[in-house]
Amino acid sequence: MSTSHFPIAIIGAGLGGLTAARVLHVNGIESAIFELEAPAAARTQGGMLDIHENNGQKALHAAGLHDDFLKIVHEGGQAMRLLGSDGTVHVAEEDDGTGGRPEVDRGDLRDLLLNSLPDGTIHWGRKVTGARALGDGRHEVTFADGSAITTDLLIGADGAWSRIRPLVSNAWPAYTGISFVETDLFDADTRHPRSAAVIGGGFFIALGGERGVLAHRETDGSLHVYTALKADEGWLDTVDFTDQAAAKAAALAHFEDWDEGLRGLVADADTITPRRIHALPVGHRWDRVPGVTLLGDAAHVMSPFAGEGANLAMLDGAELALTIAAHPGDTEAALAAYEEALFPRSEESAAESAANLDTMFGERGLEQMVAFFTSSPAAQ
Repeated sequence: MSTSHFPIAIIGAGLGGLTAARVLHVNGIESAIFELEAPAAARTQGGMLDIHENNGQKALHAAGLHDDFLKIVHEGGQAMRLLGSDGTVHVAEEDDGTGGRPEVDRGDLRDLLLNSLPDGTIHWGRKVTGARALGDGRHEVTFADGSAITTDLLIGADGAWSRIRPLVSNAWPAYTGISFVETDLFDADTRHPRSAAVIGGGFFIALGGERGVLAHRETDGSLHVYTALKADEGWLDTVDFTDQAAAKAAALAHFEDWDEGLRGLVADADTITPRRIHALPVGHRWDRVPGVTLLGDAAHVMSPFAGEGANLAMLDGAELALTIAAHPGDTEAALAAYEEALFPRSEESAAESAANLDTMFGERGLEQMVAFFTSSPAAQ
């Protein structure tokens, strides 16, 4: 088995891992990223992200990419609509360009980060099969292709089902009780005009009866929709998602009393995909383990109902890189400082996400979310 040594190894080329590598590079520190997928264009990175001033944009400033980020912002994407299950619009806000959470396409943002790294930084097609401590803060990581690396600093940026997390924590993401049926409607203005009119120009929520629909208008003219309901963890397994018509019928059976325009976001969809929502315990943390740490979903995967996942991953990556740069020759001091800030920051957002889940899918979800959006403009 061939083994190479890398002083800093980042597992995972998601937004957090890429941001960490970029901010390290800006500060004159090289790293290597190992990513299980084939090269960058192997799959679409779908979904819109709202990038917040206090975390995601802060990370982009640290990466020296904020000006380029502004060039890929989806104009109009901060528009928002909140509807009831009968199709009544309760809140409608236009995007006047002054909001602090501009929307971008995840793929565009990932490309911005990828293109900012030196050639050869990312080692594609490396699926981790194991990781173990070697002593003195060094670790070995093995891959499915038979190769292995050793590293002085191992950074787990490999998402909810991290293979690096067990080095520091026994925690594992648990099902939140919410399942998504995810759909896409392509070329919406032409092919799906009713659905396009329902969604509007930006972000969309419809709530009622402990169920919900969340959607975005994408930069490519498609609609990306998440139909959400409380369900047993095994419910999605009872649906044959290879049979699109049957899958649509199974999902729509839970929305029989909903407005036809809302039901059309599933009934008329071009794709349909199941997704369970998992989360680590609120307040997840670990004792300092020499030579290894986590960022992003590997550290604090949470439900998406605070919109913080990508933003936190990027801020984690930037903050970790900055603390490493600020503690030359003392990795342990850097990791201790990073984790001291990471844990309370993560806990606050995870608690918010969990509370929003309970609110949105509670008996008074619509009423409470209307109150939130109409009484707290600064919170939007």
